[in-house]
Amino acid sequence: MSKVVSIHVPGIRRTPELSQARIASLYKKAFSLLSLDSGPTSPLFSPKDKVGIKINTLGGKRISTRREISEGLAAHLSSAIPPEKITIWDRSNQELKNSGYRLSTGVRRLRVMGTDTRGIGYGSELAVHRSVGSLFSNIQSEITSSVSLAIVKDHGLAGVTAGMKNYFGAIHNPNKYHDNGCNPFIADLFDYSLIKNKHRLTVLDCLLVQYHRGPAFHSQWAAGYEAILFSLDPVAADYIAWTIIEKLREKKGLPSLKEENREPVYIRTAAKMGLGNADPEKIILMEDEA
Repeated sequence: MSKVVSIHVPGIRRTPELSQARIASLYKKAFSLLSLDSGPTSPLFSPKDKVGIKINTLGGKRISTRREISEGLAAHLSSAIPPEKITIWDRSNQELKNSGYRLSTGVRRLRVMGTDTRGIGYGSELAVHRSVGSLFSNIQSEITSSVSLAIVKDHGLAGVTAGMKNYFGAIHNPNKYHDNGCNPFIADLFDYSLIKNKHRLTVLDCLLVQYHRGPAFHSQWAAGYEAILFSLDPVAADYIAWTIIEKLREKKGLPSLKEENREPVYIRTAAKMGLGNADPEKIILMEDEA
């Protein structure tokens, strides 16, 4: 069985600045429900780890991983890992700045940066695995543990973009892998050792969900969901994200993704590859509030 934890954060979208105490409570509750300890004895992270928190800032400030959420996760993990060993990152510095992030490349503090930071860039050797051949961000190559802290959105081709597809931002050529609803490319990329062997946790920012005409932001098809999802199973997390989008679409009188020929089949492909569960009978959804 796979566990997905959903922490509801009521009123969060009407709060310009979230208190550190509320964010700390959010992560403490989520890690507890996942039966995890974020301290020195954590089964996920050790003080020797270099942790990358891969966020999604492609959609701009209106629909990107909220800064308080990613920095709150870094603060929570810092009980086990020195802050200077944690990096919040995405593709480009400009996208990070456009989404409200402050860049930080210092050696004695939390790092916030894009792959295009001077001296970072992509590796020079093509990584080939199954259907995918790409250059990886040197950030993903250098970290030892990875968290996908993604946004949940409708996607015009894949149907759903969530935790697994977030790693498209770790390669130099994601545009090459959007045919056939991004299937099997999303699953094949996640299966590559630089991702699969380092991925520890999926955190999905569902505070605001773009349930139609994504992945770009369109206010008329965006709804406040005010929850954060957590799971050790990357496939189960994406499956629950899919159900959230379908429920919002149904509520608004829209056809299902399958009816629009956009069902996110890559999720089931990933399950068949043994990357996690996409069977609702094998997923436990636990809900709480912070």
